[in-house]
Amino acid sequence: MLVAGLSTGHMIGLAVTGGVFIAFALASSFLAPRRWPNFPGKNGLSVFIIVSFVLFFAMLTAVEVFGVEKSEAAAEPSGKTIDVTESEYKIALPSLTSLAAGTYTFVVKNAGQTAHNLVVGTKSTPLIQPGQTAELTVALASGTTPLFCSVDGHRKLGMNATLTVA
Repeated sequence: MLVAGLSTGHMIGLAVTGGVFIAFALASSFLAPRRWPNFPGKNGLSVFIIVSFVLFFAMLTAVEVFGVEKSEAAAEPSGKTIDVTESEYKIALPSLTSLAAGTYTFVVKNAGQTAHNLVVGTKSTPLIQPGQTAELTVALASGTTPLFCSVDGHRKLGMNATLTVA
């Protein structure tokens, strides 16, 4: 089942290497002894052992190289990330030229001196202490979505913003 999660190129690489290894094993087990009854013989034994080891290590290398997707460690969640910085009494968002509907993770850093939180639509982060960071994952639909700090009085002092989702 793990093979199903690999990219097509990686599956082909594993299949080719495995196919060569299997073809060598079958040929040396069934075909060669029929043609040459004393296969591999005294003179061919060292060559047979060397080829067997080379193919064995080639298969191990193929599993190591093709068995892992390159971007596994850096895989991002299903949505996109939006960095938000909060301070006394403002919410700083990156300049977003176009925002499509979908799932977004807001990474909220409190750069202020007092605790803040971030409300996006109907979801909220917990209270974020100065210097700390919190994440909030929200599904955004088309339209306008309000963002604000719900700590008493902070919204009235300017801690609000809106996102327009196309």
